Amino acid sequence: MAWISDKTAANELREQSAKVHRGDLEALLERQKAVEEKVKNSGRLNRFSTDIKLMFSLIRDYWYGHYRAIPWKSIAAVAGALLYVLNPLDLIPDLIFGFGLVDDAGVVALCLKLVESDLHRYAAWKELHSS
Repeated sequence: MAWISDKTAANELREQSAKVHRGDLEALLERQKAVEEKVKNSGRLNRFSTDIKLMFSLIRDYWYGHYRAIPWKSIAAVAGALLYVLNPLDLIPDLIFGFGLVDDAGVVALCLKLVESDLHRYAAWKELHSS
């Protein structure tokens, strides 16, 4: 993450998260395939593919009311990070070959760090309820 500092990633995540409203979750879920394709085709983001799938699963279970044992600020951070990945004209436009997804990876990495304990609790809950 040499091209984007933690402070810059935090600012971007904070700005994106502040814009998230409950209704945005449904629209985000409809764009899951687009995010997964972008992640799959990117070396920088591909390492987060499992985490991003878990993030979408969390958003889906929250949206449908299956899992609510998480603060809204964590949901907003996860949604904000995923929406940031969707935006091709973010801090470093995705069209800049080799560098365009560095900021996306930085924002996702910071989000994962911020909501790590919430994601672990959700993964444990999901494991118990998937049997």
